[in-house]
Amino acid sequence: MSVDTQLRFDREAITAYSQANQEPAWFLEKRLAAFDAAQTLELPKLEKTKLDNWNTDQFQPFVTADKAANAAALDEVVKDQIDEAQASSLIVQKNASVVLATLADDIKAQGVIYTDIQTAVREHGDLVQKYLNQAVQADEHRIAALHQAVINGGVFLYVPKNTEVSVPLQAVYQVAGDGALVSPHIIIVAENHSRVTYVDTYVSGEGQGMVAQSIVEVFVGAGAHVQVASVRSLSTDVTDYTFRRAIVEQDGKMEWILGEMNAGNTVANNTSVLKGRGSHADTKSITIGLGSQRQNLTSQVQHIGTHTESSMLSKAVMTDEAVAILNGITKIEKGAEKANGEQAENILMLSPQARGDANPILLIDEDDVKAGHAASVGRFSEESLYYLMSRGISRKEAERLIILGFLDPVVAEIPVEEVRNRLRQALERKLAR
Repeated sequence: MSVDTQLRFDREAITAYSQANQEPAWFLEKRLAAFDAAQTLELPKLEKTKLDNWNTDQFQPFVTADKAANAAALDEVVKDQIDEAQASSLIVQKNASVVLATLADDIKAQGVIYTDIQTAVREHGDLVQKYLNQAVQADEHRIAALHQAVINGGVFLYVPKNTEVSVPLQAVYQVAGDGALVSPHIIIVAENHSRVTYVDTYVSGEGQGMVAQSIVEVFVGAGAHVQVASVRSLSTDVTDYTFRRAIVEQDGKMEWILGEMNAGNTVANNTSVLKGRGSHADTKSITIGLGSQRQNLTSQVQHIGTHTESSMLSKAVMTDEAVAILNGITKIEKGAEKANGEQAENILMLSPQARGDANPILLIDEDDVKAGHAASVGRFSEESLYYLMSRGISRKEAERLIILGFLDPVVAEIPVEEVRNRLRQALERKLAR
């Protein structure tokens, strides 16, 4: 298949951006190879969602921004997402520029690397090469290849063995301006028996036809514990694509905490590969759909090692004419004895025109395992609404309370207080629209 779409960038633009950031030759070669591959690769095949008419490539990938002297100098939409008093380990990216990067001295003294991706490929090239594209390959589909070609930021986080990072490491990604792109590549490496929490937020400013496309690769060593929390609050003018994948070794634990609070069309695929014996994955995600928004959200776990465990819980609230596809996939491979995989997808619809599809899928190739799923799609309870209104509460406030009550079982289980607060704030902002 050939792709005839006229892109808004070419090999020369990619080369110029790479050279301006003093990237090594091997990284530029990967960019250009991915750009060439994108010309023949197809778009991802998604359950009940076609991307043919979505904005997958009409963006300007290398729009730069000025650096900020400190956290107080950041744009207001960014400052709303951070606690300036605790912004000692923070990376902020706007379009194709890292505008702020800090790392606390005590964390640096532990041997932890937390830096933007361009700095990482220059200063820690051997480490980056070891892990780049090992979880998500650049030739998996056209969006992945285009992402590899135009990576314009992201972070590299490396935690040495037996090291525990006691505070969350934070990042904020901002896209602003007509046709702008934010395309971070995030690599997280937790060596054996280490522990770390990474929290990011996606926000947008004024502009039309904006795109966010991100890839997250996580490598959880033996006995390590990684938490990744992401709250995405992009506007209706942003189309968002994200592909996350973790590879978990023996007795490692991976936790995903995902708040898909975008107002625009969204594709998200979140996969955990339980490679080692006794490895564990836990995924919690929530979303609210408004207007004519379209969302395709997939949570997936692949059990390879024996005695592995997984839990997935997804909740969605749909109103207006919004559509959400929630896919839960538990794959237990041959030989993954004593594996245990559980999943649940719950959708609450507030409007007759809203649509929600919950698709639980179990793919089991081993006999000595446990697996279960639950799914529900239901309409708003008018009885609950009338009960609250009979107590003097307005209809709008009653709907808000019911939505928060439906989603709170997920939010309340989030172990990081900062993430809980940030997600609740995002919920309130979206419900206020």
